[in-house]
Amino acid sequence: MTDNLNDLKHSDLQFNGWRQAEKTITFAGATPNAIGDHDGTGDPFDIFTVTGTVRVKVYAICTTLLAGAAGTLEIGVAGATASLIAMSTGTDIDASEIWHDATPDSGVEADTVAPEMIVANSLNIRGEVKTANLDSGVIKFYCLWKPISRDGNVVPA
Repeated sequence: MTDNLNDLKHSDLQFNGWRQAEKTITFAGATPNAIGDHDGTGDPFDIFTVTGTVRVKVYAICTTLLAGAAGTLEIGVAGATASLIAMSTGTDIDASEIWHDATPDSGVEADTVAPEMIVANSLNIRGEVKTANLDSGVIKFYCLWKPISRDGNVVPA
C-alpha cells in the first residue's frame, strides 16, 4: 500500500506543473579564475545542481550588458555544452534581452522558444565561456523543471 501512495505522489509531481529554480551569475573574466575567465578554474561553471532525471527548460535574462570583445557563452551539461542554449557572442546578449538561442534579440519571447530537454543521471546544468573572457555583466538564469525519476530535483548551484 505504501508503494502505491509513493507512486501517486511521484506521479503528481511529475505531471502537475513546472517548478522553478533561479540563479544570478556575475561575469568577471578580468579576474583570474573567476566566472568569465575562459581558461581559468571558474570555467565551466555550474548554474543548477540536478539530482536524478528531470525535464527542463532554461531561459536567461541579461540584467547588465556583457563586455568582453570576442567572448562567447553556451549553456548545457558535461559532454553537451551547448545543448540547452546555443553558443552566442557575449556582447550580443544585451540588457533586458531573453537569451535562449544563438541570436538573442528580444525582451519578449513565446515560452516555446526554449527547447524542453531531458537531463539524466544527475548531470548539472552549467555554462561555459569560450573563445575569450567575458569581463563583466550579469545574467539571471531560470530553470523550469519537472522530475522524471523519483529523486529528480533541480536547485541553484
